[in-house]
Amino acid sequence: MGRHGWNSGARRWRLTALLGVGAAALALVVTLLNTLPGNGVDTDGTSRDGDRPHGTPTATPDAANPEVGWGFTHTQHSADEGAAAAVRRVEGRLADAGGLPQIQHIMGWGADNPEPVEGRYDFEAMDRRIDFVRASGGTPVVTLCCAPDWMKGGKAGVGNTDWSQAALETAPDPEHFEDFAALAVTVAKRYPDVRHFIVWNEFKGFWNDAEARWDYEGYTELYNLVHKALKKVNPDIMVGGPYLVMDSVDPRAEEASTALKGPWGAMDRRTVEAFEYWNEHKAGADFVVVDGSSYTRDDELLPDEFTATDKFTAVSRWVRGQTGDLPLWWAEYYVEPADGNDDRKDWSEARRVAVQAAGMMALAKGGATSAFYWNPEEEKGSECAGCLWTPTDSADGGAKLPMYDLLSRFGEEFRPGTAHRSVSVDRPDVRVLATDQVVLAVNTLDRQTSAKIDGKKVELQAYEVRWLER
Repeated sequence: MGRHGWNSGARRWRLTALLGVGAAALALVVTLLNTLPGNGVDTDGTSRDGDRPHGTPTATPDAANPEVGWGFTHTQHSADEGAAAAVRRVEGRLADAGGLPQIQHIMGWGADNPEPVEGRYDFEAMDRRIDFVRASGGTPVVTLCCAPDWMKGGKAGVGNTDWSQAALETAPDPEHFEDFAALAVTVAKRYPDVRHFIVWNEFKGFWNDAEARWDYEGYTELYNLVHKALKKVNPDIMVGGPYLVMDSVDPRAEEASTALKGPWGAMDRRTVEAFEYWNEHKAGADFVVVDGSSYTRDDELLPDEFTATDKFTAVSRWVRGQTGDLPLWWAEYYVEPADGNDDRKDWSEARRVAVQAAGMMALAKGGATSAFYWNPEEEKGSECAGCLWTPTDSADGGAKLPMYDLLSRFGEEFRPGTAHRSVSVDRPDVRVLATDQVVLAVNTLDRQTSAKIDGKKVELQAYEVRWLER
């Protein structure tokens, strides 16, 4: 979880006005400035000027649209680093495809501690990620998680960041909620072209042990402070939450909800209660964010991996009904249970892509307009199960993989606002989703099959995902 180790940050010097100074004198002044502490940089190398705008946006942003489409999340390793040729290869491919919306967290998952000491900032890694999104033509989305150590009872200071999963999954102490909101403001000012912010991640640290339920009061308080602070920076900034995991359980489980259930299981009633509280007490929201898996909390795919994806449709419709049809985002969605290392490598790539396609179709049928694939990129090597591209550590890296083809084409064909059209299919084991122009067909069987789709006979290989022109 997160970037282990510390990037001290390159020194950044600003010489605002040196008038009437000759070239030699100017060179001497610059040399002296680079050898002396201070002048906007702390002696530990961390810039205090954290809210200054960074970089040049690819375009001047207009008022944000709360619906951004289908994209992916950068994780600990991504294509912003590596061999230059491989980085450019991924940037160019994404740009040629019209860009994809991309999520980056402010701490962890590739970003360093943004404020290791109160008022002192390190955005070097975050800058590089945002620059990559810009260069690849994507819409940048920032998830405001996680919190610096000093906001949650830990030790402040450069080099002292605790990168253990337990630390990342600790929420800020309530007395530091306003400090976290201030950090969100700093981030928003630093990246003025970022107009979409998600508040926190999966209620991390917001569990009430005493009452065995989510601390939805605490999360909502934090959310409201951040929402109000960001709207003061720019009312066009789009803010969403609660990024709650839509856990499901066996319908016979004690915590099963009677409000939402199906063959895929039943929603955990504690999740339903948390969502309803946030929805009733939120200061406002431009879009609503959830995440979750098609399988139950016990990793059961009920009754099978494809039918289990129907959960995404049911939950999406329920959420939209609760929120008055606010634009719905899925910040993460999973269809393959993970092992003890949080890896998903048990399925063949063909099976993985087919079930992912079925999951994305289910999200779209439920009314989701934006969803983000959690891209599990490896740092090195040539193998990368479920990744969008091969690792970028070598010059020949960054080659596209099957999941990239699915995600990029799906994002192109099913952009927000695209009308879904009915399409006939004579086989229940072939799933379809259509527009006026195309049909996406998925064979859910591990063997070849034939089906009449839209009146035409189609032969599909085992787990084949096929795009058909209409």
